[in-house]
Amino acid sequence: MGPGVTAWEFISGRSENHLVDLGWKSVGVLELTAPPSLDESRWKPLVRETDGLLVAGGDALYLSHWMRQSGLAEMLPSLSRMVWVGLSAGSMVMTPRIGTEFVGWQPPNGDDTTLGVVDFSICPHLTTGELPGNSMAAAEKWAAGMGRSCSAIDDQTAITVVDDSVGVVSEGHWRHFSP
Repeated sequence: MGPGVTAWEFISGRSENHLVDLGWKSVGVLELTAPPSLDESRWKPLVRETDGLLVAGGDALYLSHWMRQSGLAEMLPSLSRMVWVGLSAGSMVMTPRIGTEFVGWQPPNGDDTTLGVVDFSICPHLTTGELPGNSMAAAEKWAAGMGRSCSAIDDQTAITVVDDSVGVVSEGHWRHFSP
């Protein structure tokens, strides 16, 4: 979730993002700041047995930093059967960069790079009208400075990535930007 964000609401199913209460057989919690102090044999086997990771929003750079520090980032290539379900920063962390517009927490390396699992960047929470979030004009400006393929998506849109195939599932608004 990032520093200072209330993870409890997401974990307990009390947030507007009801991912944890969708009828899963079981749900566990991996606090990424803890693994660096734990023996890997205590948590890595559990992650390898997991079918999916539900990753909430917050701060993508904070998440990226702790995924690297915990060792989870280096595990990702070996987790080919696992499904990653990211919300907001939980999706942005998989991209190569987030753009300076989304920098909140400043990582030790001082830039906006994330994990680079996919080769495009995401502007989440695209809005229309007067709703809070990112306007299309702000998304266009952000995309113009990214120098790569980007998509701006609203909260009714998901990007799917299976192997090398990228798709969009949407009942809302989204836009793809080519570099």
